[in-house]
Amino acid sequence: MLVIRLRRAGSKKRPFYRVVVTDSRAARDSSFVEVLGHYNPRTKPETLKLDRERVDHWLKLGAVASDTVRTLIVRNPAPPADAAAADAAAPATA
Repeated sequence: MLVIRLRRAGSKKRPFYRVVVTDSRAARDSSFVEVLGHYNPRTKPETLKLDRERVDHWLKLGAVASDTVRTLIVRNPAPPADAAAADAAAPATA
C-alpha cells in the first residue's frame, strides 16, 4: 500500500522534512516513489510547500496520507483557483 508521509532530512536538532509517496513497509528515510513537497517546522511561521495536483493524483490512486500530512494539508489549504490564476496572469515587477 502506498502512503504519503514525511521523510526526515536536515542535521541533528535541525529537522526538515520532505513530503513523499512511499510504500508503507519502507523505513522512514529509505526509498520513495516521488517527492511532493517539503515542510520546515523551524521557520516562523512554519513553511509548507506542496504540489497539490500531485497530492490529489496520488490520493485518487489510493495512497493514504499519514495523520501528520493530513493535518498539514488541512491547516494549509490550497489557494482558490481564481486567486492562483490571477497571480499567474499578473505581470512580474522588477
